[in-house]
Amino acid sequence: MAVPIANHIRRLRFEHGEMTQSELADRIGMTRQTIAAIEAGKYAPSLEAAFRIARVFNTGVEDVFQWQG
Repeated sequence: MAVPIANHIRRLRFEHGEMTQSELADRIGMTRQTIAAIEAGKYAPSLEAAFRIARVFNTGVEDVFQWQG
């Protein structure tokens, strides 16, 4: 079941030097599988993870994630 949170992680990864899921995962201390699940909308990140992801891309959480509920 998809979570009601959309994200722009894939686009942001490619806009930041075609960063791989593994590279993003390493930078925030998560697994590649977790990043893949978040990116695919199968898993909602914790608030801390959302902030960590946004920080990697030097942007706000609201520029990475949007509530679709």
